[in-house]
Amino acid sequence: LNPSHSLISLFFLACSSQTGGQPQTFKTFYPPDWGLTHLAIHNKTGEVYVGSVNWIFKLSSNLTKLRSHMTGPVVDNEKCYPPPSVQSCPHDLAQTSNVNKLLLIDYAQNRLIACGSTSQGICQFLRLDDLFKLGEPHHRKEHYLSSVAESGTMSGVIITSPHGPASKLFIGTPIDGKSEYFPTLSSRKLMANEENADMFSFVYQDEFVSSQLKIPSDTLSKFPAFDIYYIYSFSSEQFVYYLTMQLDTQLTSPDASGEQFFTSKIVRLCVDDPKFYSYVEFPIGCTKDGVEYRLIQDAYLSRPGKQLADSLSISEDEDILFTVFSQGQKNRAKPPKESALCLFTLRRIKEKIKERIQSCYRGEGRLSLPWLLNKELACINSVSPCDPLSDSLIQFTAFQIPHIKFTLILIICHALFREH
Repeated sequence: LNPSHSLISLFFLACSSQTGGQPQTFKTFYPPDWGLTHLAIHNKTGEVYVGSVNWIFKLSSNLTKLRSHMTGPVVDNEKCYPPPSVQSCPHDLAQTSNVNKLLLIDYAQNRLIACGSTSQGICQFLRLDDLFKLGEPHHRKEHYLSSVAESGTMSGVIITSPHGPASKLFIGTPIDGKSEYFPTLSSRKLMANEENADMFSFVYQDEFVSSQLKIPSDTLSKFPAFDIYYIYSFSSEQFVYYLTMQLDTQLTSPDASGEQFFTSKIVRLCVDDPKFYSYVEFPIGCTKDGVEYRLIQDAYLSRPGKQLADSLSISEDEDILFTVFSQGQKNRAKPPKESALCLFTLRRIKEKIKERIQSCYRGEGRLSLPWLLNKELACINSVSPCDPLSDSLIQFTAFQIPHIKFTLILIICHALFREH
């Protein structure tokens, strides 16, 4: 999401016109020249929290600017590994812009989690009411998530614990080859006290296993450019889901001079699986008139309005995953302008994953996780519900749309104004 100065107003105005009601009176919010990276909308007040480069903003529901909090520039060097220290880092430090990469509302603690690109991906906790800085974890290297400055590649889900003392943050992030410092996927403790030493520590950790998934060094040796980009995440029932894009190691040659191909996958993990044995990834994409759309750009989980539900012959209570894919499997950073808005029912996605898991337990097919296992392994007969696997591409009907900005408007509309 990198709109121009007033495009955020266009999002809201377009959404209000689609609801069929009276258009609301919106202000025009002009962000800094750097543009915007993330939006988070309070599900009760309608207040809007905006992540930007070097800034976090709080807006009213009609886009009146209420508060702002500066997050950068800060003195930093991306080569200084966590914990960053002026004394121990041998590299020159300089004023560095802080790109907001994650913006989540922690409703249980009335705070905003804002993670940036500087200091190897440090996060701040801001009070929802006035964006007052409550704390900034800086105790151990586990508090530093990723120094990749690219926005739209990191995603997280907060799972509130009804019984335990801490909530959980499931976080997926690119690592830029630094597997010795950063896991690509992990679950962290969210403590009530921002200065608690356990903040952001792994939910589970012993000498051999912890709540994290790392890209193996063997994979990075063979494919130095391999990484996983987390585009969108959500929770449903007992699972956390991620929509990701990653290098397709089956199509891409290890030769660095060759073409790179990417594939999009939906990742699923059990919420109550602290050792990550339940990790599943499943290729996802769509086709239109024989053309494949495989580069995931954005997504949103929502319920359909009556018209859409009727046209799809489904209930208004069904969860639908609205996704935007660009054409082909190349040019991840600069995807083709040709894009498609694709609709998936979450029920069907769950059915496909269940079918594949059951077939793998019967010993049919392969695990298809070469980036993690370093080789293809055949499925074996098993009764365990927690084995990694994947399968062939899920394909659904796509609605071709000429330009991706329009599709982003539609996705935000579904997030803000569901039809009734």
